[in-house]
Amino acid sequence: MGAQRSDAQRNYALILAVAEQEVAAHGAETSLEQIARAAGVGSATVRRHFPSKRALLQAVFREGVETLDARARELAEAEDARGALLEWLAALAKYAASARGMAVALTRDETDARQEHPCDRLIDAGEPLLLRAIDAGAVPAGVTSEDLVTLVTGIVLATEHRRDPTAEADRLLAMAIRGISP
Repeated sequence: MGAQRSDAQRNYALILAVAEQEVAAHGAETSLEQIARAAGVGSATVRRHFPSKRALLQAVFREGVETLDARARELAEAEDARGALLEWLAALAKYAASARGMAVALTRDETDARQEHPCDRLIDAGEPLLLRAIDAGAVPAGVTSEDLVTLVTGIVLATEHRRDPTAEADRLLAMAIRGISP
């Protein structure tokens, strides 16, 4: 964005701010056209900055992903390897369940191989926590960080339309954890 004209930078910031509000209110179903109308710009302007809804959702959730990444680094040296992993998975589930549309942003499709994906950052963030838990004998070898992020994503997708999606995701994650690491 460094060389962008100031009006293009303002449009980007405006579109992103409006997108955050629209996604919070309507979830991932929010269309780029809705966002353009709410921002008072043309849909071509939105598409210039965000070529797809997935790219827009990834931008909306970038800060949350960065926070989860930082939390994983903080927990990486915790004495209780299992507790650190479980705390981080609970934080991921809580954020993804409370931030409408986040689970959709975490799902992959065929086009994702060509670009950075927020899921990759979360998989990388969780890897050291998982490896320590495996080394401590708290999680069986063969479980991957990708497995865990996929599990949380599936739980959040399955609960996002419930009356209390965060509590329901937390309950199901606890059930899954008992199966993975009794």
